[in-house]
Amino acid sequence: MDKIKLGFALLLLIAGIAGFYYLRDGAMVIRVISVLAGIVLAAVVVWFTPQGKQFYAFSKESSEETRRVVWPSRKETMQTTGIVFAFVLVMAIFLWMVDAGLLLAVKYLMGQEG
Repeated sequence: MDKIKLGFALLLLIAGIAGFYYLRDGAMVIRVISVLAGIVLAAVVVWFTPQGKQFYAFSKESSEETRRVVWPSRKETMQTTGIVFAFVLVMAIFLWMVDAGLLLAVKYLMGQEG
């Protein structure tokens, strides 16, 4: 029975998207409402399945977990960003030097010195 509900939810979602294209000559607001209605109706149907209830519990636990995370301060964020930019710059210069060296080596081996 749950697979039937999930299939019906998928059909509602597809119907909302199909409505968007079917109403291509209509106002954009109506087309967007068609998609949103398909999404909302599909979500309502999924809500009544065990998978939907598990997803809701998971999302609730996830939001609680993000509240417990210790986020870095502005200073720490700026320092880390600076280190990343410095590393990227150093690596870019290093790779440019390796590329230029390989280019010179290939030119030398091919007899096109200069």
